Amino acid sequence: MEKAALDYHKEGRPGKIEIRPTKPHTTQYDLSLAYSPGVATPSMRIAHSEEEAYDYTSKGNLVAVISNGTAVLGLGNIGAAAAKPVMEGKSMLFKTFADIDSFDIEVDEQEVDAFVRTVKAIAPTFGGINLEDIKAPECFEIERRLREELNIPVMHDDQHGTAIISSAALINGAQIAGKRLDEMKVVVNGAGAAATACARLFTECGIKRENIVMCDSRSVITAQRDDLTPQKAEFATTRPLSTLDEAVEGADLFLGVSKADVLTAEMVRSMAANPIVMALANPNPEISYDEAMASRPDLIFATGRSDYPNQVNNVLGFPYIFRGALDVRATQINEEMKLAAAQAIAELARRPVPQDVLDAYHIDHLEFGARYIIPKPLDRRLLFEVSYAVARAAVESGVARRPLPSEEEYRRMLVERIG
Repeated sequence: MEKAALDYHKEGRPGKIEIRPTKPHTTQYDLSLAYSPGVATPSMRIAHSEEEAYDYTSKGNLVAVISNGTAVLGLGNIGAAAAKPVMEGKSMLFKTFADIDSFDIEVDEQEVDAFVRTVKAIAPTFGGINLEDIKAPECFEIERRLREELNIPVMHDDQHGTAIISSAALINGAQIAGKRLDEMKVVVNGAGAAATACARLFTECGIKRENIVMCDSRSVITAQRDDLTPQKAEFATTRPLSTLDEAVEGADLFLGVSKADVLTAEMVRSMAANPIVMALANPNPEISYDEAMASRPDLIFATGRSDYPNQVNNVLGFPYIFRGALDVRATQINEEMKLAAAQAIAELARRPVPQDVLDAYHIDHLEFGARYIIPKPLDRRLLFEVSYAVARAAVESGVARRPLPSEEEYRRMLVERIG
């Protein structure tokens, strides 16, 4: 696998992305329009009205994938240059799934103020910014400031992408388990960027904040502890709990965004009837698939891996969230848009699965149930369903600068763009 991965990235043209012209460029006249003297005309139009950059440049379909390499996958703080293969991969996914052009930008800067200044300085180039693989707690402040100080969509995908997809899994898992969201008891193991964003969006879905117990590497996060960041304090419990074992007992949902092998079969057996376990640590989940499935027959189980059912995969969300945001020139990606994306993803899994999806995964049958609570990443219906839901939420929440086309017109636009 290691050699294959190295060969994949190195052979032919190194890397995974390239830039190609979109206009004629084979004659002297073409070049006179593309550059001097013709290019001065759109430049002067934009100088008088910056909004016209969307009409005369690629800005409206261009997203920056930006990282400082401080929290890359499960590899930790490996540096900006080492993050580049991952950011190139993210750019490739933007193009593949939603026809969004993307530049990967690796910023060799860990100090918050300097990082924010750098991103703000280059922001006029882009229609949106996808922050990626930035460690907590700095990522919270970086995203907050950029969202407040820029007028284009900014999203830290490690936080909100994971939250959106796991919320879709929560909505459908609860339906299958016959549970009411406002009555469910939830344990979140992990207290980093993804864990905090998931817990916050869970409350938007209907989970009561007082029914969430969050654990970090030390223990249960309780109000009695004096070492809590503001993000951890937000979910500190007053219940008399001290260990993960105690927290999990009687819980309806376990969400793991931590590390391998921290959840045991005994803990799973101690959970409430029809429990939901999302063990999302990669590459090895908090409990192995085989051990989890053997622990009890009523378990609804999800991981972050593609080789098991119910993969909680951010690619179900971020390409289409940005597609919808860009298409109505949204100034931000707000809570309404995130929740709309989660609900659209959940709803799609409840529909019959088309044959092309079955063929892509070499399976004969797939239907909504414990082993299929969220759509497969290669389900092409995601493009329209999620993008349109996000675009509509942007318009309805007042952050769109363009009107929303009708469903039929929007579908036609996407077909012309993607095929």
